[in-house]
Amino acid sequence: MYKVVLQIDLPWLADIGKPKISRRLPVVLSIDEVCNIFMHLSGEHLLLAKLLYGTGMRISEAITLRVKDIDFLHRTIIVREGKGGKDRALMLPSSLTELLHAQLTLANSIWAKDRAANLPGVETPFALERKYPKAGQTWAWHWIFPQAEVSTDPRSKIVRRHHLYDRTFQRAFKTAKEKAGIHKPATPHTLRHSFATHLLQSGYDIRTVQDLLGHADVSTTMIYTHVLKVGGGGVRSPLDSLPK
Repeated sequence: MYKVVLQIDLPWLADIGKPKISRRLPVVLSIDEVCNIFMHLSGEHLLLAKLLYGTGMRISEAITLRVKDIDFLHRTIIVREGKGGKDRALMLPSSLTELLHAQLTLANSIWAKDRAANLPGVETPFALERKYPKAGQTWAWHWIFPQAEVSTDPRSKIVRRHHLYDRTFQRAFKTAKEKAGIHKPATPHTLRHSFATHLLQSGYDIRTVQDLLGHADVSTTMIYTHVLKVGGGGVRSPLDSLPK
């Protein structure tokens, strides 16, 4: 049996490239707007907001921090298995030391309560769970932002302590933004955008900001340079050169 292969020459196909992904400019808060939002937050929600703005973390990375991820001695926060499954080291803002210690004291009281009640430990990575099944019961693996109440794990059906839900913080952030009188479509992720933009405004190079954000490609980080160009740190409008 012979196979017949038809080769059709369609030159117009060469003009069709890959679809281009359009990237919208991110919403960025001013320093005053960031401060105004902070004024309307308290407790763990204030600490979370300051972590997002002070380190550039994603909200999913912040709420899943564990006790072992904070190194006060070297002033470092380790983000484990961030986007793309990569770890990265971030600065620990000195202004957050007191707030973090207070949050750890609260988390420790919850951990002690769970241990006294002999509850299952917090969720740990699958490989660790298999090798060290009791690792989730240790203080080192406990959540920095634990839920106030235990809940049923939807996958394993185990009743255990979960970390703070992102929706809880998102609601608190929205309320704080409205009370601050800010009408920009800002979300908790806007604090990450603001972190990157303000660092570039301060003179830090794009590669440093890329590493802190955990971007695999510098082109992703370059979007913040476009924000600076549009926002007054770039070209001077010809309107301002007209005689008054």
